[in-house]
Amino acid sequence: MRSGMAMIMAIGFLVILAGIMATMMNMTSITTKRTEHMYFKEQAQLLARSATEFALLAISGHDRAATGNCITNINSQFPAAAPFFDINTTIRYIGVLNVPNATCTGYIASPFASGNAISPESEGTVMIDVYVSSIENQVGVAPGLQLGQEIRYHRRSLQKP
Repeated sequence: MRSGMAMIMAIGFLVILAGIMATMMNMTSITTKRTEHMYFKEQAQLLARSATEFALLAISGHDRAATGNCITNINSQFPAAAPFFDINTTIRYIGVLNVPNATCTGYIASPFASGNAISPESEGTVMIDVYVSSIENQVGVAPGLQLGQEIRYHRRSLQKP
């Protein structure tokens, strides 16, 4: 008669090993999701910086004196094919840059001065709000990689074009 203790120990060892492997796989998937979320969050921040620079370029390339109006919104998506980020840029002007008959709908009068007077230092400054948000159910960079959580990022900056 042989003892069955070795067989029971081997089965117990395999069950313990399977539990450790399942825990390792769970931790790996959690780490992968966190890394993916951090990657997309960083990408949203970089897109916001790029959108701010693009808005400054668009303002500089727009002749306000000739047309009498100003750029107030720029909307785009990234990437162009199968996008997974919406980028919405709102531009508000502080002061009118001495443009006669300007119709800047995003014009902000100084809250510190009486009437519409703007200090000479603030004249021509723009406030740029950039909103970057993920598009739901879009595939990420790698095939089959989904955005796990909705990503939203807002960047506000004051610039002199």
